[in-house]
Amino acid sequence: MTDPASDPQRHALRQHWARIQLGDDSASIERASVDAGFRSYWRVHSRGRSHILMDSPPALEDVRPWLRMRELLATHALRVPAVLAQDLDAGLLLLEDLGGPTLAKVLDERNADDWFGRAIDQLITLQSIPVPEGFGQFGEALLQRDAGLFEEWFLQRHLDLRLDCGAVEGLQLAQRRLMDNALGQAQLLTHRDFMPRNLMPVVDGPAVLDFQDLVRGPIAYDPVSLFKDAFLSWPLARVDDWLAQYHARARAAGLPVPERRIFLRDADWMGIQRHVKCLGIFSRLRYRDGKGHYLDDVPRFIGYLEEVLPRYPQLDGLRRLLDEQVKPALLERAEPLAMAR
Repeated sequence: MTDPASDPQRHALRQHWARIQLGDDSASIERASVDAGFRSYWRVHSRGRSHILMDSPPALEDVRPWLRMRELLATHALRVPAVLAQDLDAGLLLLEDLGGPTLAKVLDERNADDWFGRAIDQLITLQSIPVPEGFGQFGEALLQRDAGLFEEWFLQRHLDLRLDCGAVEGLQLAQRRLMDNALGQAQLLTHRDFMPRNLMPVVDGPAVLDFQDLVRGPIAYDPVSLFKDAFLSWPLARVDDWLAQYHARARAAGLPVPERRIFLRDADWMGIQRHVKCLGIFSRLRYRDGKGHYLDDVPRFIGYLEEVLPRYPQLDGLRRLLDEQVKPALLERAEPLAMAR
């Protein structure tokens, strides 16, 4: 499939539409960021100012869910991008420009406590929003799908592993326990990718991006996504401390968090479920969609699993699979690559 972002006709449409909206025949556009889906983002320069153009080709990605979720969040005072113009038939939106780097590029040892504190403010605002009637549910079906992604795309397709009956049974038992834990948590509004890469470091923020897949889901999902990011890692002790800070502030805000010990376990287990899912999704992006750079972060996910799984003997089947099959298979893949270099 041709990438719509590189299609000359689509590019001409983007530029023509942006110039009409801004009343500037000399407005220029350039690629602003790359998305894992079919959306693309463009920075529009006009008369010394800049805006963001979101392009969602209607045949590939409907922009209306994004607009509905943006309205829900903005109505409840969450900081999200302002919409300046829209053409639903063409799949084009003109948005305010929130600046250059995401929070992931700005965070460092000195400012992480401050920015994460502000991100917790936004997260608690999001989680306090009543979930509308008929909202999607992060339930059994999605959890089963995530488990299948790990097996089909990471274990089988990427690592070419064929598990024996004992390994399959151990993995399925661990996955069942992770799913039961997620389903047993308090369920509220959940972003599912609330991480620094989807936050913008603006003065009244951070502003929240990529929210079109909001669902009703487990309370620990977004906090662990924030501190155990798919693209940015922190020492485990520091993550535990941030999670404890979130817990105290969520309880003070009246959110239905359990006692601290239970919440920290729930966050660990939710993180394991998420990291296993990401291994499957990133493998699928490589082999189905030709986006191989996501697999560069496989060692990060393996590291997350290695540091947390030993805490929980109930998930020993997954730990054994990691130690006995996944890590050796990854090593075998790495050796030919190293020799080729």
